[in-house]
Amino acid sequence: MSRDRRLRVTFDRAAAIYQDARPDYPAGLYSDLLAVTGLETPGNLLEVGCGPGKATLPLARMGFRITAVELGDALAAEARHRLADFVGVSVITSSFEDWRPPTGALFDLVYAATAWKWVDPQVKYAKAAALLAQGGHLAVWDATHAFPPGFDPFFTDIQQVYDEIGEGDGGPWPPPAPEEQTDPNAGEFEASGHFTVVGARRYLWALRYTADQYIVLLQTFSGHIAMEPSIREHLYREIRHRLAARPDGLLTRHWSAVLTIGRRL
Repeated sequence: MSRDRRLRVTFDRAAAIYQDARPDYPAGLYSDLLAVTGLETPGNLLEVGCGPGKATLPLARMGFRITAVELGDALAAEARHRLADFVGVSVITSSFEDWRPPTGALFDLVYAATAWKWVDPQVKYAKAAALLAQGGHLAVWDATHAFPPGFDPFFTDIQQVYDEIGEGDGGPWPPPAPEEQTDPNAGEFEASGHFTVVGARRYLWALRYTADQYIVLLQTFSGHIAMEPSIREHLYREIRHRLAARPDGLLTRHWSAVLTIGRRL
């Protein structure tokens, strides 16, 4: 397993704060998901890597039946707590790779929200396809930091700190604007030989954060969770210092979500 995928176990340490710290996915994303796939309740959905239920709750509230698979013990427990009122939702503690579905189980939709990249690429597409009914769909989406024109200069400033502490990614700065980026999953869908892409949408929004709120958010990201504690505390002090110099003490972070939908071949 690559080092990047080994980091997937770190999220369990953020189980208590993840749900409230991470942004909700746009309502339009769910509307587009249903429009493209033609899903109707109650349906039969499988979620890969549900975390504490960030993307499970909106679909459960619509009345879908959902089997949610989550690797982390603490995250799965948090999801069960938050989804306890939905009798059609079950949460299973397992990696998607190791999970053994009931014999003959088939789903109308397999989906993953900010989790698909953590699944073994040698397994995920073939296994998802095998679990889909005829005409079923695979949908994946994420929520990443976006840098549209005019993004908050705080991030250029704090990037220097990341570079100084050896936590920069080595890429160009600033990163490409959202409209300059290609769908990160469409090529994989097609190359898998199991799916054809039938829909792709990008969503962009912005949120304001205090220093405390932003640091809590950072504590849900694998790279920050895995950071050496003294380095992480230095970074957080620098964030507080820079935001304290602003009259309102706030930063603006842009988010981008890309929804990719494939139909099983």
